[in-house]
Amino acid sequence: MKPMNGTEPKAFFFAGGLSEPHYKTPWYLRRHAEAEWLSPEQYQTLKRLIDVIFCLIALPVALLLMAICIIAIKIDTPGPAFFIQRRTGRGGHRFKMYKLRTMVTNAEELKEKLVHLNGLSYPDFKIAEDPRITRVGNFLRRTSLDELPQIFNVLLGDMTLIGPRPTSFSASTYSLWHTARLEAKPGITGLWQVLGRSELDFDDRLRLDIAYLRNQSLQLDAKILWRTIGAVIHGRGAS
Repeated sequence: MKPMNGTEPKAFFFAGGLSEPHYKTPWYLRRHAEAEWLSPEQYQTLKRLIDVIFCLIALPVALLLMAICIIAIKIDTPGPAFFIQRRTGRGGHRFKMYKLRTMVTNAEELKEKLVHLNGLSYPDFKIAEDPRITRVGNFLRRTSLDELPQIFNVLLGDMTLIGPRPTSFSASTYSLWHTARLEAKPGITGLWQVLGRSELDFDDRLRLDIAYLRNQSLQLDAKILWRTIGAVIHGRGAS
């Protein structure tokens, strides 16, 4: 990880930083012994292998769940079952991310009329009780089932299981210190989702992303994946 250039916010470091005793350090900032014997290249190779194996094992169940969701979407509202959106990935590369449709088909047109209700700062856009979300879409978001098609993004290599969530806005929108998150592939789930902070602004989410990038390891990935189950059960972390 390259050092920051001084433009990052002063409150970058979290309470219980790396200089404090281990027992006071938040679990996501702790260095694991693995980092001493596993090189970054070996870590990335193993991570990719785990991604592929996990997705292939989960694929039959994922396809069955997607089929059920597709039927429910079609019954609920007219329009396509899948939603394809350009997202920003590693190195600023734009790719097509797949999701199950959770909004009405003219959601982008309605966005301009609802921009005054945005609860987050630019470039984020999120509305409490968003009227564009369908009945089935609300359930899919609460259970994170709308993210199921991203298993194909992982298999294609555009995404990974664990990493910073890909943004819908391009890298040209980022401030210079934001670009640190582009050093890693985007993930289906990440650190800020499991901490239950889905209302954070982009700058605050980015601090968590950088905390992950500075301490990433297979052990940390396993902890995030495990905590994701709890976040899904409690309906947190949808994006």
